[in-house]
Amino acid sequence: MNMDPVDQFFKERQSDIEQMINDSEFFNQSIDWMEKAQKYKYNYNFTWLDMPIIRYPNDIMVMQELIWEVEPDLIIETGIAHGGSVIFSASMLELIGGDGEVLGIDIDIRGHNREYIEDHCMFDRISMVEGDSISEEVVRRAQEYADEAETVMVFLDSNHSHNHVVQELELYSELVTVGSYIMVADTFIEYFPKGYFSDRPWDVGDNPMTALNEFLDGNEEFEFDERRSLKAIISESPNGYVKKIQQRN
Repeated sequence: MNMDPVDQFFKERQSDIEQMINDSEFFNQSIDWMEKAQKYKYNYNFTWLDMPIIRYPNDIMVMQELIWEVEPDLIIETGIAHGGSVIFSASMLELIGGDGEVLGIDIDIRGHNREYIEDHCMFDRISMVEGDSISEEVVRRAQEYADEAETVMVFLDSNHSHNHVVQELELYSELVTVGSYIMVADTFIEYFPKGYFSDRPWDVGDNPMTALNEFLDGNEEFEFDERRSLKAIISESPNGYVKKIQQRN
């Protein structure tokens, strides 16, 4: 019996992905490419609906798959920067339909960035909170939004030091609903040469990847989604997508 051609396509694609993510040489070559690209701030090259989005195109593709599949009605993002990511998330919720919204959190929302975000056609779906993402007041505000939502997704992209990300994971994982995800940005730092980010308070051994490993150690609520995390290959978030599989007892 012949397989349906659509089913055949997806089966072959999955096989290719599985072989690719097990190809350590290819992964290392990709990291080498990213190290070179970082010299030119490659991830600053793109916009989403006319807003600078500081992400690799591959990560944007993976994130749109994730949002479309899960259909969250609240996406919490720590780290706003120029606003492209919150605009992207809002536009995906617009495509899905319904009343979904984005809560963007940043310790310093620059005036010119706030102005551009507030003037954007997607702003009706966006709320912003200025403050430290791990502060009691900011977490309380996020909790209030989560209490009104059925499906909550979280993207962490603020301070990339180990201790800060661990605290974010502990605090915001409680808001994520079963079947949804946390995306931890910039896990690639762990795979770059030690000292590469000499002007930042993070490095090999002290970054989002090490924080995520600590958070998941013995954690029965979340698991790596390896297929989603690694299929992009050229990615700021290798192994950075984790799925909530059960609620804490």
